[in-house]
Amino acid sequence: MDRVIEKKKWTTKKIAMISGGVLVLSFVLYNFIFADKGVKLKVNEDKIKIATVVNDQFREFIPVDGTVVPIKTIRLDAIEGGVVEKKYYEGGILVEEGDTILKLANNDLVQNFIREETQAFILVNNLENTKLDLQRMQFELKRRLIELDYDIADAKDNYERGKKLREEKVISEQEFLRLQRAYERLTSARKIEIESQAFDAKNAKIQIRQTEETLKRTRNNLNLIKANLENLYIKAPISGRLSSVDVEVGESIQRGQNIGQIDDLSGFKVRADIDEHYIARIYEDLQGTFDFDGGSHKLQIYKIYPEVNNGLFSVDLAFEGKAPEGVRRGLTRPIKLQLSENIQALQIPRGSFYQTTGGNWIFVIDKESGDAVRKKIRLGRQNPRYYEVLEGLEAGDQVVVSSYEGYEDKDRLVFK
Repeated sequence: MDRVIEKKKWTTKKIAMISGGVLVLSFVLYNFIFADKGVKLKVNEDKIKIATVVNDQFREFIPVDGTVVPIKTIRLDAIEGGVVEKKYYEGGILVEEGDTILKLANNDLVQNFIREETQAFILVNNLENTKLDLQRMQFELKRRLIELDYDIADAKDNYERGKKLREEKVISEQEFLRLQRAYERLTSARKIEIESQAFDAKNAKIQIRQTEETLKRTRNNLNLIKANLENLYIKAPISGRLSSVDVEVGESIQRGQNIGQIDDLSGFKVRADIDEHYIARIYEDLQGTFDFDGGSHKLQIYKIYPEVNNGLFSVDLAFEGKAPEGVRRGLTRPIKLQLSENIQALQIPRGSFYQTTGGNWIFVIDKESGDAVRKKIRLGRQNPRYYEVLEGLEAGDQVVVSSYEGYEDKDRLVFK
């Protein structure tokens, strides 16, 4: 009898086919779910610069260009106008305080001086004459009072004697009244003389006082004109270097016109122009350093010019102590201007990557794969050497800080 052979459901071939399909499906699912779908780029590791994120002391400072200038520069302006009569010095030489640099001629000023001087002489003469007249008046009053007192005494004797004679009916009433009126007239005349002389003396004193005040004003004007005449001699207000004299003999200059300047060589300062972006963070006493002749010299802001020109404002910095030997006007050097004290902060070295990312992302070396993976970060303050890291990185992370040109749309850099 024939035996029925049972057909096998799971053959070796079938199992192999199913296993292969499962493997293919698993590979597809893995790549769909877990695999990195970002844009990759193979790069030569030798062309990449890698730096390590560190937690260290950080100090924010900015580099600015500073120019050495004299500690003080005095402008030479003409106080009075005139024609240049003589030029004593040319620019570029050393002068002492009080040295005459220019002499100006001004005929109008000289004539004004002569008129005021003549008027002063006239007033002095008038004042002396008025005082003499007052003295003569006083002497005349004394003389007339003496004469009046003599006449009054004589008239009084006659009057008293006539009074007795009238009582004895020796003289007539008319004769007695004549003697009485003569005495009273002289007495009244004395009072009037005193009042008249007092009035004249008062007027004379008022005239003297007015003349003295006018004379005082005239003398003040005369002194002012004398000073103006002295101002025709333009002199050095300080000792220093006369940098320029911008006029020539025979040239007419106006009052207030600048004719040059003198540099005070007793010291130097540094003037720096700073971007207006930092204007709110710059204040007096802010520190900086100035490298010169192999040494670092401390500076300190002592004056801020708030005017902004072409996006820049200026500050003056003083050397801490004496300026270094060899410093000269016009010398330009970079200054490190400190904007903050030392703080503990995460930081990475400055690099060309910032030009592409703006500090918003960076390639971080993945510790497992060794590839550089794009990652979002946030940077804070900066100085010429480091960026402060606020978010996205940890101490010990390694990052790519070289140029990202051509990497803008890449998510992973694979080193080869």
